Amino acid sequence: MHELTKAPPPRRPDLHVATEGEFKGWRTWIRDSFESHVGPFWHRIEEDGSVRCAFRVEKKHLNGSGNVHGGCYMAFADYSLFAIATHVLDGRAVTTNFACEFLDAAREGELVECTGEVSRAGGSLIFLRGRMMSGDRQLFTFSGTIKRVKRKAQPQPNA
Repeated sequence: MHELTKAPPPRRPDLHVATEGEFKGWRTWIRDSFESHVGPFWHRIEEDGSVRCAFRVEKKHLNGSGNVHGGCYMAFADYSLFAIATHVLDGRAVTTNFACEFLDAAREGELVECTGEVSRAGGSLIFLRGRMMSGDRQLFTFSGTIKRVKRKAQPQPNA
């Protein structure tokens, strides 16, 4: 567990809340080891119920040209899909479709923020779109589809 986080209620033991620093009060998931490694990525629910995601660009996020690596943008956007869907997603899900547009580069030290919306939430599919900004600069737009995943029943012993 990250030293700046505390455990949330038992319903989501993988969700942690920062207790200090720049992202105090923001949430992150620690179940996904890839996101934990390339992040940290954070999200919070705003007063109006919308979700805001963010990360501070570090050297590890940069490509050889000194800009945020495209793969980092895409990993953060995928993280953001699930945060944005938080009000309609209860349980496990996977990304089934993702499309994006690279619009501008971010550099070390910048705060990259993401907002978005659920376009439609059906029985098994959730359609979303979002955009990343650094200040007033639009960096990246994306859309994606999340599929709810039902747990498979465990085989009964001696059945």
